[in-house]
Amino acid sequence: MKQYELMTIFKPNLDAEEVDKLIEKVNSVISDFGGKVESVDKAGRKKLAYEIQKFRDGYFSTTIFELSSEKVAEFKRQLRLNDNILRTMFMEVSTKASV
Repeated sequence: MKQYELMTIFKPNLDAEEVDKLIEKVNSVISDFGGKVESVDKAGRKKLAYEIQKFRDGYFSTTIFELSSEKVAEFKRQLRLNDNILRTMFMEVSTKASV
């Protein structure tokens, strides 16, 4: 399994409890696909650099997790289906070479 980092921006019209529930839902989808969540960092509400879906700010969250590479496409599809997510950035975490 590879390690990934997911940055998610949620709609700003949600309250803190709803954002926490959405983060838990994303984590449960990772677990359902056989992955393991390592850490979740809730950065809170921040201003966006440009307007996304007529919103000027959003709730930011970063999740580091392990997931099988065969399940990544289906996981990304599940994220796109959620209407409360404005934008996601999905990256594979690489290990640094020791010098």
